[in-house]
Amino acid sequence: MNMKGQETRDFQSEVKQLLHLMIHSLYSNKEIFLRELVSNASDAADKLRFLALSNPKLYEHDKELHVRISINKSNRSIKISDNGIGMSRQEVIDNIGTIARSGTKSFIEKINSNNYQDELIGQFGVGFYSAFIVAEKVSLRTRLAGKSLDEGVLWESNGEGNYIISDVKKFDRGTDITLYLRKEEDDFLDIWNIRRIISKYSDHIALPIEVEIKDKDSNITKWEKINKAQALWIRNKSEITNDEYNEFYKHITNDFKDPLIWSHNRVEGKQDYTSLLYIPAHAPFDMWNREHKGGIKLYVKRVFIMDNAKEFLPNYLRFVRGLIDSSDLPLNVSREILQDSRITKNLCMALSKRVLQMLETLSKNNTEKYKIFWKEFGLILKEGPAEDNSNIETIAKLLRFTSTKNNTSDETISLSDYVNRMVEGQEKIYFITADSYTAAKSSPNLEIFHKKNIEVLLLSDRIDEWMMSYLNKFNDKTFQSVSKLDNSLNKLLDKEIKEQKQIEEKLEPFVKRVKKILINRVKEVRLTHRLTNTPAMVTTDANEMTTQMAKLLSAAGKELPEVKYIFEINPNHPLVKRISDIEDENNFKDWIELLLEQSLLAECGTLEDPNKFVCRMNKLLLM
Repeated sequence: MNMKGQETRDFQSEVKQLLHLMIHSLYSNKEIFLRELVSNASDAADKLRFLALSNPKLYEHDKELHVRISINKSNRSIKISDNGIGMSRQEVIDNIGTIARSGTKSFIEKINSNNYQDELIGQFGVGFYSAFIVAEKVSLRTRLAGKSLDEGVLWESNGEGNYIISDVKKFDRGTDITLYLRKEEDDFLDIWNIRRIISKYSDHIALPIEVEIKDKDSNITKWEKINKAQALWIRNKSEITNDEYNEFYKHITNDFKDPLIWSHNRVEGKQDYTSLLYIPAHAPFDMWNREHKGGIKLYVKRVFIMDNAKEFLPNYLRFVRGLIDSSDLPLNVSREILQDSRITKNLCMALSKRVLQMLETLSKNNTEKYKIFWKEFGLILKEGPAEDNSNIETIAKLLRFTSTKNNTSDETISLSDYVNRMVEGQEKIYFITADSYTAAKSSPNLEIFHKKNIEVLLLSDRIDEWMMSYLNKFNDKTFQSVSKLDNSLNKLLDKEIKEQKQIEEKLEPFVKRVKKILINRVKEVRLTHRLTNTPAMVTTDANEMTTQMAKLLSAAGKELPEVKYIFEINPNHPLVKRISDIEDENNFKDWIELLLEQSLLAECGTLEDPNKFVCRMNKLLLM
């Protein structure tokens, strides 16, 4: 039997494509549909509230706006109702039959022209189709506020190629959406599941969301509010206590410790968003994995969109927890859209600066808490110079090191500390990378620096060599590895260089003998004034790859050219003086080989043939 004004209309081709995606692949999380429909209902209420400012009659007989959810197990349906603005027949056709226009989008354009700061949620006409994720049939009954009771509209579809629309009588303004669920979707007929979903996705929508409760004995129906209706992050910061911030952190992270620090900010202008970001007090067990499911929660106008949204912070800040609530992103945003969105990129830049400012504040105002942060997350922050060149100066200030001025491996020294202690005439920031703190601290490369009281940073984490390749300057001071040749020391070693000239002339025949033995084995043989207690060492040229970088790339499976070392000999060492007087070429060769192997062992931590080294050493000991 046909109803008044009934007609069957085909969906726009884009709608058919969207419906197919909705039903088959777009949403992997089916419960999303309830979030979408509740958000649309909230949107309709906000529209009515705004329009009623100039036309109070739109409220008709009911000013109390709400969203109501009822379940009918007998016909396996769930109904979401609102008493918001509603729609006319033409609006239903325009806003649900097509995607090219959106009721909400048109409304926002209109009120933005009047400079109205709206609080609208969602884009009706897109999220609506998510109903077909769980429903085999959807029925929509609506009436535009202020219209007669006979101007209601009934819309029905099974989500295929067309829909039926007709005129009906509707006593209450607003929209009722009834979903007739598929057989496998019985979970959504459970009132406790509905409560859980609303709590998860829509708890902070500023509109009462109520569920229908029937008393079994009296059969009386009542409506029970199930959402809090206000988000903590939209409240005024001055009204929120530290305990509330801490409890909210624990709620969203399931952490049992209070965070070290947080930052709560509302930004308006080119971008409109609120962020609430926390720095945890300890790292989760999988934090060192760069595939760690870190990230922050994403809300769009107070509606929860997704967990672990990594797109809003670079990977080196993956320890940050919290949320961002954007007014610029669409409610139906996907991870693919986030990755390509200009808005997302701008938000990522802004949030990165916010986190780094938070860490700067912590490092200046609470050094003990910053020590906790560095111990837990320092290794991750060290990825920053390679990943975020735009903030590299700020990141450099936050880095911590141990050095030759320390008696412990604890990394507590900042680059500012180092620069403030630089000796007169020192041009560069010196550092050494090694496999361990002990190896770095005992390296023969440090001997002249100890003598001149020049501080050297000791770096022993695997990532350090990679990090230092991206750190070029700090406070206009360049970085210099002490295991590489560099002329910056010459000014500091002017006295030693002058004293060495006479010795070098005397030992020139000795150096020629060594070069003849080590030809093609080393890049160069030279006397050095940088050693005090060690007979010899190996270094690399300024343009050569360092030992630690070679190890790092080798561990990553890269094929590398052989590192050619410079063999530096200390002419003042008693052992070198003794060797230089040896006339027997075989004996001389063994001693030179031993010195080279010792130097390589000190630099690399291993030898290509350790047994040959041991045999050679034993042989010379017995002579």
